[in-house]
Amino acid sequence: MEQLLSDPPSCINEAGTWCQQIWRLTGNEWLAGSANWLVAKPLSILLIVVVAVLVRYLVRKLIDRLTRTPADDADGGSGRLPALLRPLRERAPEVLGPVVIERRRQRAMTIGSVLKSLTTVVIYGLAFVMVLGEIGINLAPILASAGIVGVAIGFGAQNLVRDFLSGIFMMLEDQYGVGDVVDVGEAVGTVEAVGLRITTLRDLNGTVWYVRNGEVLRVGNSSQGYAVGVVDIPLSYNTDVQRATTLLEEVAAEAAARPAIAPDVLEPPEVLGVENVTPEGTQLRLTVKVRPGRQWAVQRALRAEILPAFERAGFEPPLGRFFGNGSTGTAN
Repeated sequence: MEQLLSDPPSCINEAGTWCQQIWRLTGNEWLAGSANWLVAKPLSILLIVVVAVLVRYLVRKLIDRLTRTPADDADGGSGRLPALLRPLRERAPEVLGPVVIERRRQRAMTIGSVLKSLTTVVIYGLAFVMVLGEIGINLAPILASAGIVGVAIGFGAQNLVRDFLSGIFMMLEDQYGVGDVVDVGEAVGTVEAVGLRITTLRDLNGTVWYVRNGEVLRVGNSSQGYAVGVVDIPLSYNTDVQRATTLLEEVAAEAAARPAIAPDVLEPPEVLGVENVTPEGTQLRLTVKVRPGRQWAVQRALRAEILPAFERAGFEPPLGRFFGNGSTGTAN
């Protein structure tokens, strides 16, 4: 029995093995027999971890490069799309500016964040499985248990998963972005931040709304491509419609050419004519194609020019006879 215990391990005769190398260096039977666990497996595990960290680092650097907005040498701006967004459809307006640049940057960074997280999970998950295989652990029960746990978590966190999936598709499809004025149902306002789980809006009263992406069933975006400003001018029944229409065209064209709103106007104003007839009077409608999100400012500026011009021309407002202002008679 003592002779059997003192016999060197048989692995010392296998050429090129760690067992043989340790036996030659130390002459210790225990170290030679345990060389596979003490040297070979730790080195294999270390190599797997180093390769996983290196691959993850390189992939994340590539994603950062793809999400970086190209800078123009002339003005230091970033008018062009990040490389990651070029294959995707974009609904952002063509008018370049800080809001559009921020929208593109955040969209690219959010998609890049998703890709980074997915890369980390896949690479480290594979590395973990390979390490367990090197240790000699049977992976079948672990994978089966992980599948059961994953199903249980999926059922328990359905809303969270739906929010994330909705956020991903919303980013890929460019449904809205930072700076857009949107209507998502109960909340209407300007988008301040777009995330994978929630979208942050600020309404006209300054209230901040946090909307879960999974709860958004429909989105009305007032800031994609272009917008239309609509101005309705109320007049009395006995107004000369033809003369009012001519005056409206002249005043609107002059107002649209003013420096205050001219940069926002994309096409000349168009007078559509009588839009509505009510018990109080009639309405003339004017429309103008403007930059996205600027329709309200243009509408206010046009009203400020048109209403005084109509008053100076002697046009009577609806129900004007009830206010005792006899100086504004009917325009013939």
